Amino acid sequence: MRAVDGTADVAVIGAGVVGCAIARQLAVAGASVVVLDRAPDVGDGTSKANTAILHTGFDTVPGSLESRLVARGHGLLADYAAAAGVAVERTGALLVAWDDDQEEALSGLQAKAVANGCTDAVLVDAADVRRREPYLGPGSGPGLFVPGEWAVDPWSVTLAFATEAVRAGAELRLGAPVDGVVTGDAGHELSVPGGTVRSRWLVNAAGLGADIVDRMLGCDDFTVTPRRGQLLVFDKLARRLLTHILLPVPTERTKGVLVSPTTWGNVLLGPTAEDLEDRWDTATTTAGLAGLLSAGERILPALVHEEVTAAYAGLRAANEHRDYQITLHDGLRYVTVGGIRSTGLTASPAIAELVADLLVGAGATWNGRPVPGAVPAMPPLGEGQLRPLRDADLIARDPAYGSPLCHCEQVSRGEVRDACHTEVPATELGGVRRRTRAMNGRCQGFYCAAQVVALVADETGVDPGELTRVVR
Repeated sequence: MRAVDGTADVAVIGAGVVGCAIARQLAVAGASVVVLDRAPDVGDGTSKANTAILHTGFDTVPGSLESRLVARGHGLLADYAAAAGVAVERTGALLVAWDDDQEEALSGLQAKAVANGCTDAVLVDAADVRRREPYLGPGSGPGLFVPGEWAVDPWSVTLAFATEAVRAGAELRLGAPVDGVVTGDAGHELSVPGGTVRSRWLVNAAGLGADIVDRMLGCDDFTVTPRRGQLLVFDKLARRLLTHILLPVPTERTKGVLVSPTTWGNVLLGPTAEDLEDRWDTATTTAGLAGLLSAGERILPALVHEEVTAAYAGLRAANEHRDYQITLHDGLRYVTVGGIRSTGLTASPAIAELVADLLVGAGATWNGRPVPGAVPAMPPLGEGQLRPLRDADLIARDPAYGSPLCHCEQVSRGEVRDACHTEVPATELGGVRRRTRAMNGRCQGFYCAAQVVALVADETGVDPGELTRVVR
C-alpha cells in the first residue's frame, strides 16, 4: 500500500533479513512502508555472509529476548521456507567435546537446551559420536545431539521476505544511505541522496550502522563493534565427510568454529571472531584462514585435503549487550532493532512480529487494509531440489531452462534471465549469485562470468562495468 500523501506509515532502515521481515510483516498488515538501504541489493550486508543455520536457540540465555524470539522464529521460518520453496536440510547438530573441560560442560548445555525448549537435545557417548561421524579427528569425545539445528538457504529467505513486502505495496529504495533524520510532531524526515523520505514511524534495522542511526535520533541504546567472521567453502566432494552440523562447545564470547553442510552441497568451515574498527572490512586474511584450516584439521582431518571453492568474510554487528536490543522510543515514534547476533536469520520473522506489536501498542495505525499474504515461490537453489536443468517439463515450456550457463553450479540461462525481471531484480553480479548460484562453483566464474555479465547487461540495460561495482 503506497503512501497516499507522500508520507509513509513506516520507514524501515535496513534491507537485510531482519529489515525485510519487518517490512513484509507491516506491509501485509496494511501499512505503507518504505525500505531504505545503502547497498544495491537486499541482504547485501551481514545477511549474505552468515553460517546458514536454522537455529533452535538451544544455547541462548534462558529467559532472554533472544531465546524467546529464536524459539518462535524457528517454527515460523521453517513453515515459511516450506511454503516459499526455500531449501532446508534437516541435518541436526552434534556438539562435540574435545577435552575434559568441554566434556564437563555438556550436561550444563543440555540443561540449558531443555530450559530453552529443546527437550529433544540428548547426550551421546563418544562411541555414538564416532558412529555418527566416523571422519572426526582423534581425541573426539562425547557430545550433545540437537535434532532441530538445520542448514538453510539464507539468501532466498531475505529475497522472499522482500518480494512479499513489495507485492503487498512496500517501496524498496536501494542505494539510498540515510544521511540524517529530522524528527517532529508529524514524524520523521530522512535525508537520502536526491531528496527526503517522510514517515510517521521509523524502524532502525540498519545492522552495522544501527548505532549511527540511533544517534541521529538522539538515542544511545548501544555501540556497534564490527566482528568479522571469515569462512571457507569446500568443494561438493567434501560433503561425504559429515552428516550433521558439527559444533564446538561455545565460550562466553563466541560459538567457535563449526563445520557444516550447506543446502548447496558444499561444506562450510568457520567463522573466526575478530573485533574491528572498520565497519566495512570484509577482507579475508592469511592468519584468519590459516587458523580456520588448523581448527578444521582437528575436527575433520580429511577436510583440509579437499579443494577450497571460496573464502569470504562477513561482519556481525556485535555490541556491549548480551541480548537483542529491541526498544520502542514512544515519544519519538521510533523502534530500534540492534544486537541481532548470528541467530538473527532464524529469529527474523519473530522479530518482525514483535516490532509490529510494539508499533500498534504505541498507537500506530495504517493507511491501508491488510493484504492477503501471497508467499512467493523462490527459485530452487538447493542441491536436493529439482533444478531447472533437470526439469524436463519446465524445459519443454521454455528451452532457456535447458541451456547451461554456469556448468559448475548447473545454472541455466533462463534462471539468470529471470533473476533480472522479478519484483526484486538483480542489478549487479552479487545479486545474480544469490538468486541463481551462478559463479559460485569451483571456477568462481572463470568460465561463465563473461557470459553472465553479457546476459545480465542485455536483460537490464545496465552497463557491463557497472554490474561488477563494489559498494562499501
